[in-house]
Amino acid sequence: MKTTMTFGIAAFAALGLCAQALAHGDEDHSKDKPTVSAQAPVATGSGATAELVAAQRLADGSLFVPKLVQHQLGLRTVLVALQDNAATVEFSGKVVADANAGGVVQASQAGRIEPGPKGLPTLGQKVSKGQVLANLQPQVSSLERSANLAQLAELESQLAIAERKVRRYEQLEGSVPQAAIEAARIEWDSLKKRRTALVGGIQATEALLAPVSGVVSAVHAVIGQVVDAKDVLFEVLDPTRLSVEALAYDATVLEGLSSASAVIPGGALELQYVGGGRQLREQAIPLLFRVKGGKAAVAVGQPVKVIAKTTQVVKGASIAQAALVKGNTNQTSVWIHAAAERFVLRKVEARAIDAGHVVVTSGLADGERVVVEGAGLLAQVK
Repeated sequence: MKTTMTFGIAAFAALGLCAQALAHGDEDHSKDKPTVSAQAPVATGSGATAELVAAQRLADGSLFVPKLVQHQLGLRTVLVALQDNAATVEFSGKVVADANAGGVVQASQAGRIEPGPKGLPTLGQKVSKGQVLANLQPQVSSLERSANLAQLAELESQLAIAERKVRRYEQLEGSVPQAAIEAARIEWDSLKKRRTALVGGIQATEALLAPVSGVVSAVHAVIGQVVDAKDVLFEVLDPTRLSVEALAYDATVLEGLSSASAVIPGGALELQYVGGGRQLREQAIPLLFRVKGGKAAVAVGQPVKVIAKTTQVVKGASIAQAALVKGNTNQTSVWIHAAAERFVLRKVEARAIDAGHVVVTSGLADGERVVVEGAGLLAQVK
């Protein structure tokens, strides 16, 4: 009886294995093992509540971003308040040297460049007003030099005759009228001055002096270079006294301009409005702004965007420029912190109020919370 029961159990097990083999057939179910998704609930411990461990885009287009991910992305939000802000206008400009703190060194005549007492200046070298930067040896042709030497020889002979005449008149003093003696002396002195001037013109070099105190910003000369008159050889400027020149195409914006700022890579320049010209240049009115705050990390000739404030006001919410992002339709948008872990993309209309901030005139309500840091990272959530 025992043997019969054992055989029956073995037969039943064999039938079960056969049935399982027939149910699966030739299918490969090695990939059917359950996997853990980064967006799936994961228990952190016994009795712990499950939470999502990654951000995800919801069906309505909003984002679900857990607190841990918000911290990792470095998100920062601010409450916005609708208030009156100064209206602004934007200009295209460039950095220029202050007219009273910069200058150029030019050749007044054709000549050859010779080093100064300390050699030729180098880029960035500090110089003082009146310092000799180089010397200019005048260049004359062989014919001009021959003519000058011939004129010098003639003056030498006239001077020798005048000197002997004065000496003879002095020996005959008393018998020769005093007026004749004085006339001979005057003629002798005049010839000596003419000779000195001619020798100085032939042999002397012209010292090229620094027009202002500052740093050498450009060098266009080397030792031995032959230059023409009016050639620019050196440029000197004071880096602590720079200006920005902008162009305005509407004369009405000149009234009421006050403070301004210029956008530069990595920061902004604080500007003070100086004035505007009343003569068109390139079909525009030139405006001048002075850079405040001393030395700035800009170069003369660098293009900048100038944002100037006016006396007019516009109502809206002031936020950082970094809060603006481009939506799916390439429209200006911001991320609204709608709930603790939910963010919504909102289309807005904004205009700059300075180099680092904008005023949102449409799309935001008073008291809403806007992402001002890390907004660009939210757009990458899929």
